[in-house]
Amino acid sequence: MSETVRVYHNARCSKSRSACQLLEGRGVTLEIIEYLKTPPSRDELADVLRKLRMRAADIVRKGEDVFKSDYAGRELSEDEWLDALVAHPILIERPIVVRGERAVIGRPPEKVLGLF
Repeated sequence: MSETVRVYHNARCSKSRSACQLLEGRGVTLEIIEYLKTPPSRDELADVLRKLRMRAADIVRKGEDVFKSDYAGRELSEDEWLDALVAHPILIERPIVVRGERAVIGRPPEKVLGLF
């Protein structure tokens, strides 16, 4: 397969590793973005959300300590959530797999196959 698929990946996450292995096993060329080391810009994140057809609040990991301490119980606007995700990329659900103009969250990992 000549097309490259972008994966917003956390190597410490078993679901993220499984999604990457599943795609590699099918011959998909991956562009791995370790988003905790190289966080997406606000514009990049907004574009990914458009491809996911989701709002920023939909991809927030609510089990993270920073969510519990800074955001739990708060009503934030889309812009405020985007700012929070850029400031604290640990809050971004993973993995996010982008192929062209479509994207999915790979939970469960097999969900990434819906892009093909």
